Amino acid sequence: MKWTAHVEGGPMRVNHAAVCIGDKIYSFGGYCSTEEYKDWESIPVHVLDTTTLRWAPVNYNKSDVVPFQRYGHTTVAYGDKVYMWGGRNNAVACDTLSCYDTTTLDWTAPTVSGMVPYAKDGHSACVINNKMYVFGGFEYLTDQYSQEVHCLNLDTLQWTFVDTKGQPPSHRDFHTAVAVGTRMYIYGGRGDLNSPYNSQEEIYCPHLYYLDTVTDTWVTLNPGGTWPEGRRSHSAWLHNDFMYIFGGFNGNEKTHFNDLYRYSIKDNIWEYLNVPGAVPCKRRRQACILYKDIVYLFGGTSPCPHINNRVIENLDNNPERLIDNSDLHLLEYSPSLKTLSILVVLAQNIDQSSLPRDVILDIRTMTVPNRISRPINQAG
Repeated sequence: MKWTAHVEGGPMRVNHAAVCIGDKIYSFGGYCSTEEYKDWESIPVHVLDTTTLRWAPVNYNKSDVVPFQRYGHTTVAYGDKVYMWGGRNNAVACDTLSCYDTTTLDWTAPTVSGMVPYAKDGHSACVINNKMYVFGGFEYLTDQYSQEVHCLNLDTLQWTFVDTKGQPPSHRDFHTAVAVGTRMYIYGGRGDLNSPYNSQEEIYCPHLYYLDTVTDTWVTLNPGGTWPEGRRSHSAWLHNDFMYIFGGFNGNEKTHFNDLYRYSIKDNIWEYLNVPGAVPCKRRRQACILYKDIVYLFGGTSPCPHINNRVIENLDNNPERLIDNSDLHLLEYSPSLKTLSILVVLAQNIDQSSLPRDVILDIRTMTVPNRISRPINQAG
């Protein structure tokens, strides 16, 4: 396992949502602190070609059902379609389901039935069989954190409130959910000492839970090994019976993370991983998508001035100051000999003029910046 490519210049997005369909990764919404945020503007969509590592804006078909710009929402892939739910702009939160068809480039607002969850952001969503399970988040109608579970049948589009058994995770937002068979694993997130209300006394839960969706029963796990510190706004994914988490933020300690942990589903053990390569800088609210044994990490916001993953010592080092990222990092589980050789060429600054053309093209793919966002060190 190694961090390999690091490419700048992609969409500068924070608190966005992303899915993978085929060999393309689609990113929806989010915000950028250096741009004027327009609440009712149509949501931006960008697509990454995983072969060329090039980003492009998606020019989808315009209609009166195109969803408004938002952040803190969730997206799931089901066939060739993306279902987006929740999130908010600076004015309102949303409880409308939107569907984006990646083959026709059309947005629709499907008619749903059943018990629709309250509008919220910071919830999680994952697909188990033909259902999208939604847990937690911050509800704006009740002004409190949630610990409820709802599911949407993606075939019938009927919402159901899941009346769970057992002790659920505490009320929280900005946690992660990973589907493992018929289980939904929940880790991390932000709650409140006076839960479920938001009294600004934040708590960060380090415990791990899963919901058995066959019996609708919550199970609290007590893993061995080295636990990750409680956090929110991190990323999680599943690979070969391991759940991985990266990054995030603990508001009580004002600490951002760029660490990587994995949890063994079979052995119930946490493990810290010290992975070599171009490790991403500390960040939160990024996106991580797994495709063919490669994790694609992009966006998010970081706590210190940096250029090309390096802290700039002479600039303001106020920990409250954040800079949004436009970078793309690849975490490869089984990097090829060709990729490892290219990394040596780059690290040793070896002359490339005599290399085969296909190798030179691969080097360009791994190093040439995208042109969606301007470099953060560009003046003017």
